Amino acid sequence: MSISRLINKKVGVKGMNYQLFQSIHNLSGHSTILDDVMIFFTNYALVLYALCLLGIWFLGSNKSKRNALYALGTGIVALVVNIIISKIYYEPRPFITHHDVHTLIKHAADASFPSDHATGSFAIAFAILVRNRKIGVPMIILAVITGFSRVWVGVHYPFDVVASIIVAAIVTFIILKLERFLNPILDAIIKFYNSLFGRKSKGNYKKSI
Repeated sequence: MSISRLINKKVGVKGMNYQLFQSIHNLSGHSTILDDVMIFFTNYALVLYALCLLGIWFLGSNKSKRNALYALGTGIVALVVNIIISKIYYEPRPFITHHDVHTLIKHAADASFPSDHATGSFAIAFAILVRNRKIGVPMIILAVITGFSRVWVGVHYPFDVVASIIVAAIVTFIILKLERFLNPILDAIIKFYNSLFGRKSKGNYKKSI
């Protein structure tokens, strides 16, 4: 493939990405209620996930605690992968490249690709989903809304969110395959926590909330 064809292909992908961005972002500014909802999710989705994980930890069984640790770990690893990707490939934010984009929130002019918020949301959601479908499905829905909201408010392209989903899925899969090596470490953490706070460990790894 010639260099010119590669350039044209890259321009075509960027053009498609921007068109998709416009189709979503242009929905903003017409309804104060919808804009406020999207701003809430774009700003506080990760806080909601943190509260969910705390609830799973404090209210759940030992297996639930293990699930919460896996979700937290998966989210952290996925965000580290994001940092590495952003150092290798830098994509400016939509409002930097296109000066006619009016964002609904203030945001730093840092790397756009991939979306950290979407990556963290999907990583946590996927990690829970593969271990507890009942809790995981609502988390996936929240992650989808979060990713959509990042485009709605004008701080990310759709492909940033797609990349986040891919990163989150790959990290989740790898960690899932490493469970037999990681389980003893996480169980030791849970046992230590239970000993510190006087909660007897029932060894209940068969059921989780």
